[in-house]
Amino acid sequence: MKSAHLIGSVALVCFAASAGAETALVLNSGDENVSLIDTRNYKETGRTPACKEPHHLMATPDDSAVIVACAISNELVFFDPRTGQEQKRVKNISDPYQLGFSPDKKWFVANSLRLDRVDLYKAADFSLVARVPAAKTPSHMAFDKASHYVFITLQESDEILAIDLRTQQPAWKISVGPTPAGIYMTPDDKYLLVAIMGADYVEVIDWQARKSVKKITTDKAAHNFLARGDGRHVFVSNRSMKGSISLVDTQTLSEIEQYDVPGGPDDMELRADGKELWATARFARKVQVLDLQQKTVSRSIPVGRSPHGVFFLKHAARQ
Repeated sequence: MKSAHLIGSVALVCFAASAGAETALVLNSGDENVSLIDTRNYKETGRTPACKEPHHLMATPDDSAVIVACAISNELVFFDPRTGQEQKRVKNISDPYQLGFSPDKKWFVANSLRLDRVDLYKAADFSLVARVPAAKTPSHMAFDKASHYVFITLQESDEILAIDLRTQQPAWKISVGPTPAGIYMTPDDKYLLVAIMGADYVEVIDWQARKSVKKITTDKAAHNFLARGDGRHVFVSNRSMKGSISLVDTQTLSEIEQYDVPGGPDDMELRADGKELWATARFARKVQVLDLQQKTVSRSIPVGRSPHGVFFLKHAARQ
């Protein structure tokens, strides 16, 4: 283990020394490390250690750091998004699985999937404010624009839980389809889109009326979301071995395109110019690069086991 860490550290130093290199960070959940990829030549240049059971990564609101959530080691690890170097560790964050900052940047929310609860922290210093019961298996999250609510998918009870951030208490629950995973607030703040991993659709929730209003058929194992950056469209990863990614219009609430992306596409990142969509292929140990002009996978980049989150600085807008 020590020699592997040393090799990763040496590769990291060499990579950081290359002037002007652009970096993609890819979280390898099965290997407890982060792959560093040169986005210009599509090559993995090194790996850096992370922690035990890292399941998700996300950027801070200002993109100054990439946070890796460490479920078993109960900590957050911050990495420099330009070089992949570790910046700091925040301890005593219990079982962080999925993470999110509220739009007003007041709250930092961590889903504790194996402990069936949602933890609310002050975003300024990561001090714990409240622990909210959330049975069963709280997975992904989304916020309303006013930062009044955080909405949580409960994968094993097939529900959506709304937590009122003003009171730090559960507000309501509604039932949805089997094994809900990703959740996304439409740019007009009107609907929640819920990826139904146990089926082949995205469920549309009118969250103010607290009811399901539509099902958008995508493909088997609808899993996660990424905004296209134009304020209207969102990508949906369909995480089967055959695999695909759908493009959904949030105004018409319909799928308008679908692309073949094999290997279990999961998390995604979009180039700032909107020409390439990168997706981690969880079952293939690769990052698939989808050329959105040719509408086909143009490159496959080998990485570690069970690649999950992916991030690079020059990305499209988040809505």
